[in-house]
Amino acid sequence: MPTVNPCVGLETTMDFFERQDRARRNTKWLVLYFVAAVACIVLGLYLVFAGIFLRDRLGDELNLAGLWHPQLFLGVTAGTCLVVLFGSLYKMAELRRGGSAVAEMLGGRRIASNTDDIDERKVLNVVEEMALASGMAVPPVYLLPEESINAFAAGHSANDAVIGVTRGCVRLLSRDELQGVVAHEFSHILNGDMRLNLRLMGVIFGILCLAVVGRVLLYSGTRRHYRLGARSNGKGGNPLPLIGIALIIIGSIGVFFGRLIQAAVSRQREFLADAAAVQFTRNPEGIGGALKKIGGLVHGSRLESAHASQASPLFF
Repeated sequence: MPTVNPCVGLETTMDFFERQDRARRNTKWLVLYFVAAVACIVLGLYLVFAGIFLRDRLGDELNLAGLWHPQLFLGVTAGTCLVVLFGSLYKMAELRRGGSAVAEMLGGRRIASNTDDIDERKVLNVVEEMALASGMAVPPVYLLPEESINAFAAGHSANDAVIGVTRGCVRLLSRDELQGVVAHEFSHILNGDMRLNLRLMGVIFGILCLAVVGRVLLYSGTRRHYRLGARSNGKGGNPLPLIGIALIIIGSIGVFFGRLIQAAVSRQREFLADAAAVQFTRNPEGIGGALKKIGGLVHGSRLESAHASQASPLFF
């Protein structure tokens, strides 16, 4: 009779939870990178404003010390943060109803608790099982009319969270694989990933608002037929077009790097959710089989909804 070394199972369990902790630590660093990106945007905009309004202090020898102006720096910082903040709050207000707003935006339909459809009943049963395994309440379930294999969890908290699955996810996955995917989404609810993703979406939209403000300034300046940086009648030319161009460029660069950081944050949380799916189902073949089917499917995990890119961080 073969002998079993109990230390092997213990070592595997320790490695499993250590990987979960590592994913959480990496996420914290990536969120700090987001703050650093906003700080770089503030610095870049300050240099533009300083170059426009403080150029007389620089002199012919480019005295860099003349670039520092505390009042101007505070004004640029406050203005940038206000634009990002109000943009973020606006985006959050759009989704104030929680996960149901996201699901309906993507064309989802809530599955009735008394449905007679076999596939829909299977989904509801699996969601109930994973809610029990994770120790959470059963959330509403939405079905998306997509042939790809994908799922998402959305909401500000567990109280307004929903789980959405695509039609392809229900039809093409076995029960074990569907359990793995649903358990993966319950991890996002349990670990607060939904709230984190919504906040990151808001920050990116706020940064995008900088570029929108830049377009407004550029349009308003050029409409009056002012030349960039030109002088007229001994007075300074209109600086609005130059500020607008700077806002467009820096805002667009900020959105680009913000999306890269957002993708990296989502990747770390996906690792954590995959590990939690195994923890809830006690079956690594479930989530593993689902990932293999996604890789071999023509549609993969891609969604056709017009709002899919906006909500992409929430998806499986």
